[in-house]
Amino acid sequence: MTAEHQRLAVNAAKKIPLEQWGPYLSERQWGTVREDYSPYGDAWHYFPYDHAHCRTYHWGEDGLGGISDFFQNLCFAVALWNGKDPILKERLFGLGNKEGNHGEDVKELYYHLDNLPTHYYMEYLYKYPQQEFPYKKLLEENRNRSREEPEYEILDTGVFDKDEYFDVTINYAKQNARDIFIRIDIHNRYHKAAEITVLPTLWFYNRWSIDGQEKKPAITARDRNSVRATHSRLGAYYFYFQQPQYTLFTENETNLEKVSGVPNKTPFVKDAFHEAIIRNKHLDALRQKRSGTKFAPVYQYAIEPGETRSIYCRLSNRILENPFGGDPPGLFRTRKEEADAFYKAILPANISREMAAVQRQALSGLLWSKQYYHYDVERWLTTSDGLSPVNAGKLNGRNHDWKHLKNQDIIAMPDKWEYPWYAAWDLAFQSIAMALVDPVFAKHQLMLIMREWYMKPDGQIPAYEWNFSDVNPPVQAWAALTVYRIEKERTGKGDIGFLKRIFQKLLINFTWWINRKDANGNNMFEGGFLGLDNIGVFNRSHSLGGEFQLEQADGTSWMGMYALNMMDMALEIAMKDDAFEDTATKFFEQFVLIAEALNEQGMWNEEDKFFYDTLSINGSPVQLRIQSIVGLTTLFAVSIIERKTLHKLGDFKKRITWFENYRLKNKRYWPNEEHSSGEQVLLSLVPQKRLIYLLERLLNEEEFLSSGGIRALSKFHEKNPYTINIGGVDYHIKYDPGDSTSDFFGGNSNWRGPVWIPINYLIIQSIRKFGSFYGEGLQVEYPAGSGKQMPLEQVADQLTNRVISLFKKDKNGARPLHGKYNWFYQKPGNEHLLLFYEYFHGDNSNGLGASHQTGWTSLVAELISELARKPAEQPLMATNVHG
Repeated sequence: MTAEHQRLAVNAAKKIPLEQWGPYLSERQWGTVREDYSPYGDAWHYFPYDHAHCRTYHWGEDGLGGISDFFQNLCFAVALWNGKDPILKERLFGLGNKEGNHGEDVKELYYHLDNLPTHYYMEYLYKYPQQEFPYKKLLEENRNRSREEPEYEILDTGVFDKDEYFDVTINYAKQNARDIFIRIDIHNRYHKAAEITVLPTLWFYNRWSIDGQEKKPAITARDRNSVRATHSRLGAYYFYFQQPQYTLFTENETNLEKVSGVPNKTPFVKDAFHEAIIRNKHLDALRQKRSGTKFAPVYQYAIEPGETRSIYCRLSNRILENPFGGDPPGLFRTRKEEADAFYKAILPANISREMAAVQRQALSGLLWSKQYYHYDVERWLTTSDGLSPVNAGKLNGRNHDWKHLKNQDIIAMPDKWEYPWYAAWDLAFQSIAMALVDPVFAKHQLMLIMREWYMKPDGQIPAYEWNFSDVNPPVQAWAALTVYRIEKERTGKGDIGFLKRIFQKLLINFTWWINRKDANGNNMFEGGFLGLDNIGVFNRSHSLGGEFQLEQADGTSWMGMYALNMMDMALEIAMKDDAFEDTATKFFEQFVLIAEALNEQGMWNEEDKFFYDTLSINGSPVQLRIQSIVGLTTLFAVSIIERKTLHKLGDFKKRITWFENYRLKNKRYWPNEEHSSGEQVLLSLVPQKRLIYLLERLLNEEEFLSSGGIRALSKFHEKNPYTINIGGVDYHIKYDPGDSTSDFFGGNSNWRGPVWIPINYLIIQSIRKFGSFYGEGLQVEYPAGSGKQMPLEQVADQLTNRVISLFKKDKNGARPLHGKYNWFYQKPGNEHLLLFYEYFHGDNSNGLGASHQTGWTSLVAELISELARKPAEQPLMATNVHG
């Protein structure tokens, strides 16, 4: 057992399996719904980036490569100044929703290089230009570009062209859970000496201005190289630092003069360090101040070409006479070695060093995504932020019907800049990847989203912060089973207690779906948004009016999958507790009814051999003939029941046998297939014949199959756009391989053509399960038109290889995901750097959208492990399909 596994075993015994200190600091708090007190829900405009350095937050903090305790009382992050910027670099810059040509977008270069589940070792790299940061240029260029043009990125500005920048690496190594060493390495990549100012910054989250009962904490000078931070709940911590040029104190209080024109009573405001360092304003006062709620030692260097300067700090709950005695560099080496040992133990040994590096960086980014998330909707609705009064628009606006929601937890975020808030279905995918490194925390996350302070009393799960009432696909049961099986495979023991607990919560949510999303009671479901943004010809979250009713192929498929997942979960539990047999039968019957509805009530198109959404217009059904993943979600509901399970669960077997005989006798739809040996029973929404038809489209490179995986929308619609007239309005959809050119949802709505790893993961797992049942007896052409036949399990391997190839270097050292920026990532020292994009271009596989969405893109780590588990004769990577 590695040192990290021993620490994880200790955490597993806790009620909440967390370390007190971790990377819990957000990368963006401004522009979030929580900080929006406007009457019209314009979060980006109400709290813009320009206010972030001078205006205090109400619901959390943000910073550059930072950490905090798990209640975010005390925070640490690094601030930088290159001598030219108009503000200190305290946080990552990006565009708000209406500023970019494709919505919100971070415009920085940063990388989550390493991390452990207990955060005893962490490594973060930030690339800081030595020229003035191109804020204005990035804003203007993106604002002037159309949706048909690509986004203008920081690598397009020229500030990195000649290596005129610093590599700033922030490393953390814990002595113990409450004693953390910090090393900041500043490396000059330029061929000339360059100046930089570094401020390792410690501050308290400002709760005292919000809550009158909160006693104001204090950071107080002790001596030339340490301060004491005292907090009524956290206790006392000591921040030690090597000799600086000088130190600064201020208060984490809003600069009212800048924000609202009201004169400040004191110069000691949140952005005082900016004014002191850059404009020499009140510098002496800040240097002479001996206490405050924000503190930084200041280091000013002229760094020679190729030189690295290191700064050591230490945050501890102990008084230390010699905080940097002993061997601090040795501790960092030890923790790094422990990280190496941990990943060596959990990741497959039979993969290349390159693929091992992809896995490790994906999982490290996932661990960096943990964030303190605080949002009490009732309090948010009924109180003021001190700048705007409580108003009727807000009281009746966004999320007003979620007053029960009171979140204050550490949650894995999809992306701590782009999406610094949880999303229900993102979290499900994240938990699967998290199970590779910390299955206990993965299970905790899945349970958390269904606790009573998250889930509505009627059973609805909050979708995401922008609109909790939106509907994400119900993948929680599938994720819970997958996490359960990953842990069982690794440890030899399945956590039945976890399945029982989450099963009870899922029952409530399943009932909500049945009652709220099947308006006609015909087992055909609406769902609406379902996380798929612009995949539809119109916004499916908005009603078209009383005479129109949309029945969704994906909504129905997700519910078929949900019913099967619940049945599988009940059967797994019933092998230990037969009280769950009855429930398994109930979900089996529900699945049969959904399968019947999908296949026999107008969603299948025999001419196109595809499933479509159906729009009822005055009672007359019209199929929306859009070939997209909406129709492919029908593949996801597939399960295999082993005959030995049926033998042990006699009552379940008896009842489904009766149900089968009754339906067949009455010529009703039946979704089962059995092996001639009778050892397995296959349940699937898609009969074998229709499965083959779907796979013909799925595996066609002129339709869904791209070099990097399965596209969200068929390339068929590139030459054949789809148009339908509804109520006198024409609605259109065409294939967009990259960023969407539609603005249905505002922001960056991009589901029309790109490759999405979570959807590919679901497709691969489904095809693999079909292949497990059919074996060599069912072979299909791959790719379609190639003349090469192969069994479905091999098809799943080939699709896996395509997804993995997004991250794989070609013979020239270029990775598809880096696209036109490979020139930068092939430079010495940058070859190992990876980004984990939200989605990938459907034609050339370039990374697009959120650049650090390790949340679900980290599933690539599980896909690599999956291939590594194949027999030795199976290739771990296919021939590169790019270029």
